[in-house]
Amino acid sequence: MLIPLLMEHATGIGVRNVIMIYLVLNFLYCVKLKHIVIVDVFTIAVGFVLRLWAGGISADVQLTHWIVMMTFLLSSFLAFAKRRDDVAIYEKTGKSMRDNVNRYNLPFMNQTIGVIGSITMVCYVMYTVNEDVISRIGKDYLYTTSIFVLAGIIRYLQLTIVDVRSGSPTKILLHDRFLQLCVLAWGGLFFFIIYM
Repeated sequence: MLIPLLMEHATGIGVRNVIMIYLVLNFLYCVKLKHIVIVDVFTIAVGFVLRLWAGGISADVQLTHWIVMMTFLLSSFLAFAKRRDDVAIYEKTGKSMRDNVNRYNLPFMNQTIGVIGSITMVCYVMYTVNEDVISRIGKDYLYTTSIFVLAGIIRYLQLTIVDVRSGSPTKILLHDRFLQLCVLAWGGLFFFIIYM
């Protein structure tokens, strides 16, 4: 019942429904869900998917299941990496950044972000070779952008696990030259493939 509601493309009613679900989800997160291990991260990820759906409905763009999954997985990856930073601080100083930090540990977090990063990469590749995407842009070389996505994910894993610097994804992107180059190269190649 929820999925057809979210995928509705009647712009007025569809966006309103998605916004209402998003607001309810945020309320539930603030009241209870942020205290439940794993559910806290998945709630954040679902919030990003709801934003994507609202944008898709507003722009009257049919979303592929691969981009929906990629959005969920990438936001889960970043949220778990941030939680890993909280665990590292907790294990080093005993200072708890959130109520449920003691239900995570570094080996679990390392495996979790490694698995999610890998699945995100597979979803991205599947998105780039999806027939609907290829027919929409009229080119079939989009998969070549995957190298920059892979480099970005590996770099983020390095910053998270080796350098223990995953507290703020925004700060990382603003200060890490390697990630900035990955994003610029990905965007440049994407633009070249679509418009040249």
